[in-house]
Amino acid sequence: MSLKREVTTPLLYLFILGDILGAGVYVLVGEVAAESGGAVWVPLVLALVLALLTATSYAELATKYPRAGGASHYSHKAFGPFAGFVVGFCMLAAGIVSVGALARAFGGEYLTEFVELPAILVAVVFLAVLAALNAYGIKDSLRANVVATVIEVSGLLLIIGLGFWLIARGDSDPGRLDQLGRPGSGALAATLGGAVLAYYSFVGFETSVNLAEETKNPRRSYPRALFGALATAGVVYLLVGVVTSAAVPTDQLAESSGPLLEVVRAAGGVPTWVFSAIALVAVANGALLTGIMSSRLAFGMARDGLLPTVLARLLPGRGTPWVAILVTSALSLLLATTGQVAELAATLVLLLLIVFTAVNLAVLVLRRDSGEADHYRAPTIVPALGIGSCLLLFTQIEAAVWLRGGIILAVGAILGLVAARRIRQPEHQSQ
Repeated sequence: MSLKREVTTPLLYLFILGDILGAGVYVLVGEVAAESGGAVWVPLVLALVLALLTATSYAELATKYPRAGGASHYSHKAFGPFAGFVVGFCMLAAGIVSVGALARAFGGEYLTEFVELPAILVAVVFLAVLAALNAYGIKDSLRANVVATVIEVSGLLLIIGLGFWLIARGDSDPGRLDQLGRPGSGALAATLGGAVLAYYSFVGFETSVNLAEETKNPRRSYPRALFGALATAGVVYLLVGVVTSAAVPTDQLAESSGPLLEVVRAAGGVPTWVFSAIALVAVANGALLTGIMSSRLAFGMARDGLLPTVLARLLPGRGTPWVAILVTSALSLLLATTGQVAELAATLVLLLLIVFTAVNLAVLVLRRDSGEADHYRAPTIVPALGIGSCLLLFTQIEAAVWLRGGIILAVGAILGLVAARRIRQPEHQSQ
């Protein structure tokens, strides 16, 4: 039971780039400024470096084991079914929560630039359309992503252009770019606090490993697409951080729910509704790509026996995991209609850090397994540094977030014990 190989290197590159340049950058610049001050570019650079460490580990594992399931499959092979389930459960929970948060955000400030509708109604229609596109076919979903990614990049290039125009005409303060730290926090604390927020902007790469099974020649395509997309996103984010901080006072940037919109307003000449439309495309594309990841992860876990096998059913003719798409979309809708964006987003970084720690460990443990021939191989020091980067960022997670994440982990551990026992029983009976 295999997924269709429809994904080329350019499509995979645009998938990763579109996921990284998603909704996060449209709101997180202000949050980073609130933590770090005017030198927004410093935590952005640190976050990129830390993300590259774990991305390199993903490059090895995705080319060594090109199967849907991603981090769950790698952890299963390295540590057994219990670890595979818990890691997959964390990744799946993060994806479902992320889509729910984006569905909720879609009905927020950017949409009200055009029309005011009940948030629940918007979430229902939004998720139904995305689920239908996801089920229709991966190639069609990624074609939609190509269009959306072009629009997202165009919007960010617009911000960069307007920001440099403000700097050129003297309506900015480049002196803010070396102001690192906020009242009550030193430079190091400000950098780390901002890096945790900025880190989330770069972690779209982890969704792409679930497309390895649908990628043509993944051993060649995946590293090129991954590192190319991260490099592109890093340059774009750095420029956005520089011009936004120079163009908009730090306090104003930190208080805005649409920080990039502040640049548009300061520059003038561009209707705010134009940028609001671009932001809505970014939110929708982020939700589509994360929804694709969640459904493929659920499919992979079901095929490995970690989730009910019904989730591994494919849509005839389309080859897409339609049951997994329906279930993950329904759970995202439940979260979107019962939670707030801030509450839904707060736990994502913690869940991802747990997953990334397991992935970096799995690289080292699975070195004794040859896997696919000629796969990409990361220098041994990189996964070790990746583990260290996760431990560093763990220290910046607030207690309330640990509490919410602990509940999710406890649920995952209980279900993981059940799943592991179910898998081992047939093995014991066959002996």
